[in-house]
Amino acid sequence: MKFEKLTQGTNEEIEKKFIEYWDNIDILKRSIETRDEANKFVFYDGPATANGHPGLHHMLAKFLKDTFCKYKTMQGHQVYRKVGWDTHGLPVELQVEKELGFSGKGDIEKYGIEEFNQKCRENVWKNEKSFSDLTKKMGQFIDLEHPYVTYNNDYIETEWWILKKFFDEGLFYEGSKILPYCPRCGTGLASHEVAQGYKEVSVNTVYVPFKLKTQENTYFLVWTTTPWTLCANVALCVNPNETYVKCLSKGYNFIVAKALADNILGEDYEVVEEYKGKDLEYVEYEQLLPFFEVNKKAFFVTCDNYVTMSDGTGIVHIAPAFGADDAQVGKNYNLPYLNPVGEDGCYLDGPWKGRLVIDSELEVDIIKYLASEDKLFKKQKMTHDYPHCWRCSTPLIYYSKPSFYLEVTKIQDKIIEANKKVNWYPAYVGEKRFANWLENMNDWAISRSRYWGTPLPLWRCECGHDMMIGSRKELVDLAIEEIDESIDLHRPYVDDVHVKCPKCGKTMNRVSDVIDCWFDSGSMPFAQYHYPFENEDFFEKQFPADFICEGVDQTRGWFYVLLVISTFLKGCSPYKNVLVNDLIQDAEGKKMSKSRGNIVEPFTTMQKYGADTVRFYLPYVSPVWTPLKFDEEGLKEIYSKYISTFKNAYSFFEMYANADNIDPREYNIPAEKRDLIDRWLLSKLNRLVRDVNAAYQEYDLNKVARLIVPFLNDDLSNWYIRSNRRRFWDSELTESKKAVYLTTYEVLVTLCKLCAPITPFLTEEIYRNLTGEESVHLAEFPVENTDLINEVVEERMDLVRDVCSLGRFAREEVNIKVRQPIQSLILPKSDEMIIGDLLDVIKEELNVKEVVFKEDMTTYLEYIVKPNFKVLGKTLGPKVKELQEVLSKLTSKEISQITDGGLTIKLNGEDFTLTDEMVLISIKQKEGYASTSNNRTCVVLETELTEELILEGLAREFVRKVQSLRKDADFVITDHINIYYNGTEAIDKMLDMYKDYIMGEVLGEKLVKDDKLEEYFELNDEKAAIKVERV
Repeated sequence: MKFEKLTQGTNEEIEKKFIEYWDNIDILKRSIETRDEANKFVFYDGPATANGHPGLHHMLAKFLKDTFCKYKTMQGHQVYRKVGWDTHGLPVELQVEKELGFSGKGDIEKYGIEEFNQKCRENVWKNEKSFSDLTKKMGQFIDLEHPYVTYNNDYIETEWWILKKFFDEGLFYEGSKILPYCPRCGTGLASHEVAQGYKEVSVNTVYVPFKLKTQENTYFLVWTTTPWTLCANVALCVNPNETYVKCLSKGYNFIVAKALADNILGEDYEVVEEYKGKDLEYVEYEQLLPFFEVNKKAFFVTCDNYVTMSDGTGIVHIAPAFGADDAQVGKNYNLPYLNPVGEDGCYLDGPWKGRLVIDSELEVDIIKYLASEDKLFKKQKMTHDYPHCWRCSTPLIYYSKPSFYLEVTKIQDKIIEANKKVNWYPAYVGEKRFANWLENMNDWAISRSRYWGTPLPLWRCECGHDMMIGSRKELVDLAIEEIDESIDLHRPYVDDVHVKCPKCGKTMNRVSDVIDCWFDSGSMPFAQYHYPFENEDFFEKQFPADFICEGVDQTRGWFYVLLVISTFLKGCSPYKNVLVNDLIQDAEGKKMSKSRGNIVEPFTTMQKYGADTVRFYLPYVSPVWTPLKFDEEGLKEIYSKYISTFKNAYSFFEMYANADNIDPREYNIPAEKRDLIDRWLLSKLNRLVRDVNAAYQEYDLNKVARLIVPFLNDDLSNWYIRSNRRRFWDSELTESKKAVYLTTYEVLVTLCKLCAPITPFLTEEIYRNLTGEESVHLAEFPVENTDLINEVVEERMDLVRDVCSLGRFAREEVNIKVRQPIQSLILPKSDEMIIGDLLDVIKEELNVKEVVFKEDMTTYLEYIVKPNFKVLGKTLGPKVKELQEVLSKLTSKEISQITDGGLTIKLNGEDFTLTDEMVLISIKQKEGYASTSNNRTCVVLETELTEELILEGLAREFVRKVQSLRKDADFVITDHINIYYNGTEAIDKMLDMYKDYIMGEVLGEKLVKDDKLEEYFELNDEKAAIKVERV
């Protein structure tokens, strides 16, 4: 068998070849068919919104999902996976409004709900092709042909079934609560939606005086961050248990909390009176802004423990229409409900009628008005986090509006318990962030006063009777009109369906609301299979999910709604393992945004560097659950460290195996019969397989990537392949040569399997070239052979590698190239037994003539050992001088004992154990030697070069140059050549001595001196002209 060369071309051309191949063999279907149905691994893909453009953050999430699905498939699991499309909700509506030039709901209703919703239906697919292209181009295996789509009738019908169950179990109700409300979108938001839209804003806060009715020149001083709510004030609130003071300041009496007086008034005030908050209850004051009348008793002090001393004045102004705490106080004290703001967010009356309350210019006008009326104590700029609409970025207002709720707080304990059984990666997201969210969860505001969404299937009669419909069949059976089950379940079609009231016989109308589009997402485990109307057996096999994965923002989004709905329906979590990825930032740690111009576009990045490079980079740079600082330099590093090294290792194998006409699969050489370096690499490989499997099981791809790169670079490429070049080049097909080919083959095949889930393209090509099999993605994932993990072999070879690494460093320090032979390498005697028969490896790697082991290294090195006074000063006191004398006489062996665990010496006749931290050791090399060390060993090189050594070094440089010229001429490795040369006297002398060596290394036939050559090269400070020709 001839091993194929790697495909040449652009990244896009190479990857396209494999995308087409996978399409032709239907790789996803094959990966499911070839796995045991009883061995399932269930994955849910969160629904994506396709009306935006895919970004790098989409690629990160898709990569993580794809990698673990591929890994589990290779482990033998049957993994169904299909995409989902989130097609309802305000993001779609807002996009269509923008395209149509609309400014609000009034424009939509003039245009027509049917026409508007049709536009929305079309808009959701606007960028579906881009998302599908991203899926294909990044090598993700997932079903794009049979997605679940949240606007499909089957999907909606399942949601209706779920809602009816909530209704039937008494967990559905209508109520007027203070809700976060978006005036732009004209609808309220659920708590999990609010959590996704906080932004840091700078606002003007005001301190305003409320004049007491019964006391002259006396004012309650109140602080508020929302001046626009002051005209709806009906009461003040204090903490009944806190102390309040009346203070004389600048000619006025102000009442504030004692704990906050200094912050507000400074030091120039006098306390006139002191009282508990309870004493102020029912004290009356004058209305601050008398624009609106009230129909109940108002404008007095109330008490509640929610008032804190953390900021402000300790006195809170109460506007029950605009805050949950305010509304509760209003209920407790039977306060009037004053709401001067309409659903469009504008004042209904008063001096600012028709103006939007969250307009910053209005804020300034209100403050100016307060100042002109002498009702402003002071204003203060403040920066804080404020909730904005996650869909349109409008600041929210807290607003009382009737809404329908799911009373999920009644099953809160079950939800919390279900979460405790989930494995979160990282654990703190589930145990802290998500668990804290669940502890403070609210009832779910489920209805939205909008158009494009799943209609709330609630029909209402004027007699007060409500009916929830849970299926199309039920709707057809109950409808007064003639309809069938093909009816589109969207507005306005369902709005035109009426039902006869079973209580009074009158006509029931559907309420006009649609539901929160997060309910669509949370229903997907059930609705994607149209459960319970069909696919019941298949659903049971696909519930719950073994694995889901999304960004950290989904802890209060998809993860939450999934858990709520499934706990209600099934009494358990819909997922067992959750991988949470953090945000992608730019190289400086800044959030990516269009305005900053630091957005990274996935398609151009993949085109430039290759999908595999980007895929490997994403987990390599940092754990995925920490913010990823995306740096293009990192992509170049990954290409060099991983992609290029992997390709080069395969290409080296392919070139020599083909040249030798070798197929390693024909050989059966047990590991124990192979060379020690082969057994070392197999031990390292099986340790890698064990550790990589463990990291995959922990959903830690950073660990996987960080394990693979050093093995590929250090163990395989830089050590094993380089150290075994002569075994590959051996002209005889010895058992050793067979073993080195077989070992390299086995390692490359195993590496392909280990890396296939992360880098599907490169591993597919190399694996298929090596094995001839259909696909690496249909192969079995490796399992370690513990019998091949050999600690002793690894220790020996690792020491040899350390010696060689230190030796190369020592050469660099004295500027002697590795191609220049040196006479001797000196090592500590303690290393001799471990290194044993591996001396030839060291000689070859470091190009030394001999390796000498010495008990005492002081012949070559001067060890300087001094007491560490920071450690020993107080302990030994005057004995330190005696210690200095002992240290000056230690042998190198005794010094090494100190670092190896301790050396016992005599001090003043008593035993004293010296340990590493008690002394400061430095090494000074003697003339004619170079040395370096680590915490394991020390190496010394003899640096004196004889003429013979210099000429041999020149011969090696000559060989290097000839090999380079062969490569430049595009000769194959088996080509024999003639060499023409000219050069200095030293060149001639070198060639006389080393002609046979040179000709053997370069497959030379003739060596001819030619003084007509014109192009000269520098070889170790000698000039030489060289030309090669193929024979």
